[in-house]
This record gives sequence, structure tokens and C-alpha cells, in this order.
Amino acid sequence: MNNQILGTGLSGLVGSRIVELLKERFEFEDLPFEQGFDITKKETIEEKIASSSAETLIHLAAFTDVNAAWKEKENKSGLCYRINVLGTKNVAELCQKYHKFLIHFSTDFVFDGEKEGSYVENDIPHPLEWYGETKYLAEKEVQGSGCKYCIVRISFPFRAEFSNKPDIIKKIIEGLKNNTLNPLFSDQIITPTFIDDIAYGVEKIIEKQMEGIFHLVGSTPLSPFKLAGKIAESFGFDKTLVKEGSLTEFLKNNPSSRPYQKNLSLSNKKAGEILGITMKTIDEAIAEIKAQTS
Repeated sequence: MNNQILGTGLSGLVGSRIVELLKERFEFEDLPFEQGFDITKKETIEEKIASSSAETLIHLAAFTDVNAAWKEKENKSGLCYRINVLGTKNVAELCQKYHKFLIHFSTDFVFDGEKEGSYVENDIPHPLEWYGETKYLAEKEVQGSGCKYCIVRISFPFRAEFSNKPDIIKKIIEGLKNNTLNPLFSDQIITPTFIDDIAYGVEKIIEKQMEGIFHLVGSTPLSPFKLAGKIAESFGFDKTLVKEGSLTEFLKNNPSSRPYQKNLSLSNKKAGEILGITMKTIDEAIAEIKAQTS
């Protein structure tokens, strides 16, 4: 295995941190849209993939705005479908053609949130909304392409520093600072994930050329309401600023809203056992963020 890595979306929230943390070990080359690389047009990326000596391609580029995606529901001409499904199909087919190992990033939104307990890698996806649907269709494109692949599902990723796009922790902190925090659901479970841990998981996948599906997610499934309480306490905000909301009531009062999953608890047990990594608890991750920003 050489140390060359090709990537799509390496300037984003997750990708740029992977590069920061692993740049001493690997030499990354992104295929940025701004430089004419458009994954929805295979011809714009084929020459680069064909000529690169990289044996691994990390595919992070995606349409991730869940609310905007819902407005394009069932529209296969829409940007969400074209980027997430057709773009991934192009990337996977080229990885198969030029013998690249594909690490494809997916999402907890491929599940419907109806399961009791945590989702594991071999649970059958059943998306509720269009973003999740396109990401599941993308997974199927990867699996059917014939390339050597690893699918990495992540969930509510966050990090210490990134100015271009606020993550879930930043949004809560800003809401607490400005006293603009909306009530947060106490009857929904999510699995927020520290991006540094994702990066080290990816490092293991590259090293081992590990195929299959892995949930690289945090070790603490909890409600957004509890998460905000932890953040308020840790960063010294008044906990009474955190107001309790109900997903059930929200959906009852907003019948035209996009669907929301009630339980997005994902298990990282397989990643721990096979990759030998420990994904931080939410308390450990919040403490690490404070340490990195102080």
C-alpha cells in the first residue's frame, strides 16, 4: 500500500479534519468541484482517477442539507439525487475500472428510527426521507459496482474548530450564547460523533484495506435535549436556557414537515472489535473540544 490518497469532499467538515490529522501518514489529493471536478459528470474525474498512483479513494462529497433534500423528494433530476446517487455511481464505477479501494461515507439517516435499541451494520436500511433515501441508493451503487469498498456510516459529526459550517455542538453553543436556542427534543435519540475519532477509524480502514460496512459513531446515544444540557454545563451556561421539546408534538403540530427518525442510536461495537478503535463518549468528546479550543 502506498501513501497516496485521492478524495472527494476533502475540504468539508469531516474531510478537512481527516486530512489535518493524517497528513503526516498520507498524501491527500482532493478532486474539488471548484477546479472542474464534477462527480455527476464522469468524464471530469476519470483522467485524474485513471492516472493517479493512489490505491485508495475516500468519497465524502455529498448533498447533505436534509430539509432542502426533502423539497426535491422523488426528483431524480434534482441536485440531491444527482450528487448522492449518480455521483457515487460514477466514483464507484471508476474505482472498479482503475482498481482503487473505495471508502464511501454514508449516514445514520439510511435507517427509519423505529428499532428498539441500537442499529448495527447488518440491519436492513429503510430510509424515511429523501436525503436518507439517496444515501441508501448510493450505498447500493457502491455494493453493486464490483469495486473493493468500505462503507462508513457516520452520525451528527462535530469537531473543535471549523468556521465554514456549524456542527450540532456549535449550533447549540451559539444558541446558548445568544439565548436563541429552540426547544430540543427529549423523545429522540441521536449518536453525535467526534470527527477526530472518525479520522483515526479511517486510518485503520486504509491500513487494513478493510472491506464491509462500519458505524464510526460516538459511544453515547442521547437526546438533543440531554446533549444541550451537557454542553451548557460544560461550557458554563445557565442550564435553564435549555428548553425541553417533543418530537411527537412537533410532528403533530407540523403535519407537512419532513419525517424525523425517533431513534438514531447506532452501535460502534463492530468498529471497536475489528478496527481496534475506541470512539469517545460524549463527555470525553466535549472535554477534548474544550481542551483543543482553550
